[in-house]
Amino acid sequence: MTYTSAQMAKLIDQTLLRPEASYAAIEEHCRTALRYGFKTVAINNAPIPLAKKILEGSQVLIDAAISFPLGQCTTQVKVFEAIDAIEKGAGEVDYVTNVSAVKSGDWDLVLDEMRRIADACHERGIPVKVIFENCYLTDDEKKKLCEIALKVRPTFIKTSTGFGTPPAGKAIGATLEDVRLMRSCVGNEIRIKAAGGIRDTATALAMIEAGASRIGTSCGVAIVDGLAE
Repeated sequence: MTYTSAQMAKLIDQTLLRPEASYAAIEEHCRTALRYGFKTVAINNAPIPLAKKILEGSQVLIDAAISFPLGQCTTQVKVFEAIDAIEKGAGEVDYVTNVSAVKSGDWDLVLDEMRRIADACHERGIPVKVIFENCYLTDDEKKKLCEIALKVRPTFIKTSTGFGTPPAGKAIGATLEDVRLMRSCVGNEIRIKAAGGIRDTATALAMIEAGASRIGTSCGVAIVDGLAE
């Protein structure tokens, strides 16, 4: 499929999650999103009220990062954080799964966490994305997470935070292989967000071709502008 700039922009969560990002940087990030018409700005939760003022009345949503980037808050804290972000203005939520529980095979905790966070978001009409953090997982663990997601039905499952620190030689962010694996597990029942290391148009288009329907990136401007090259 050939995408226009406007169509591509609507597939992008334009991301600024650096802890040192100043208020001025957040403001500029939001104004850039308005100019390009990105689907969301993906930001940490403290600056949500600031972003809301700038984006008020536009179609650009605020995408809140929950328990980011480690996913090691308790389920109760994650649920509270998601609800708090929504009440302050978030229009979408991305939360990091408890990777320690996944690696320990504590699937009851993973299921309970996913269900409680998804329910909190869905009850408020807010899309929710579950971040797997694939760089730490085996293919069997990724498949199990997909199975759980099919029971819970979050809006999206997502490859990565982009902040993971895997062993040398293993990709930090999204890979085509992971997107294809996730798509093969969930089919069209749950959407897939590819995030982490997607910096140019060719890579974004390859992720979409592999099965992603949303792209998380700090390079949305370069990706959209690259369509004209």
